[in-house]
Amino acid sequence: MRRIGQVVRTAQGLAILRADDGDDDGHDVIGTMVLDESLDDVGRVVDVFGPVDRPYLAVTPDEDVHLPSLVGSTLYAR
Repeated sequence: MRRIGQVVRTAQGLAILRADDGDDDGHDVIGTMVLDESLDDVGRVVDVFGPVDRPYLAVTPDEDVHLPSLVGSTLYAR
């Protein structure tokens, strides 16, 4: 499991994360399951956008996830 970023906002039913600094451009995480700090499933990464050096990730949430409660949370890739 690795940290992928922090939720900065929600938009159009997605959680928008600011990706952590890393060696890659983030595209290897598309389709990856995302977990919260309690190791509960949150959803899947569906898009990567923004600046190449520190992109944003869009996560489509699972049905039982309350999006506004995720803002400010750190999320992890399984």
